[in-house]
Amino acid sequence: MEKTFKGKVWKFGDDIDTDVIIPGKYLRTTDMQVFADHAMEGVDPDFSKNVQKGDILVAGDNFGCGSSREQAPLALKYAGVSCIIAKYFARIFFRNAINVGLLIIEADVEAQDGDSIEVDLENNLIRVIPKDAPDEIREYPTGKLPDFLLEILNDGGLVAHRKKESAPQNPESFR
Repeated sequence: MEKTFKGKVWKFGDDIDTDVIIPGKYLRTTDMQVFADHAMEGVDPDFSKNVQKGDILVAGDNFGCGSSREQAPLALKYAGVSCIIAKYFARIFFRNAINVGLLIIEADVEAQDGDSIEVDLENNLIRVIPKDAPDEIREYPTGKLPDFLLEILNDGGLVAHRKKESAPQNPESFR
């Protein structure tokens, strides 16, 4: 996994639930492109048309609340989001994001749509470069993600991680 992520900020508020992240009417498919095309549609209908690979979501409290659908972090990942930063994540969303290999960080960060943001995992630091005042860089410390979570993320998610762990002992087990 990369140690630094840079992207444009997409700002969202509190209580962004999984129905907003990927509306239930799109859950009858397993097509990741459908998920990506409708990501965040419930709160920003143009999000999927404008999000760029590597962009970063910044949100408030309780991001990912609601149902336990794993499709919510998948929709964001396949839409191109590299990281989500929120004050607090619903626990099931937190686990699902790690399981699908989507980096999430709990931190209280002030940023606006269109600001530039950099997540430095090596130094546990987030830098926000305001679009209207690029010389006024703000830095926010973050907690360090536990090594076992970083390993899962590095491997691309929990299934890929378990396959990697099992491969040396039983190379035929996942063919």
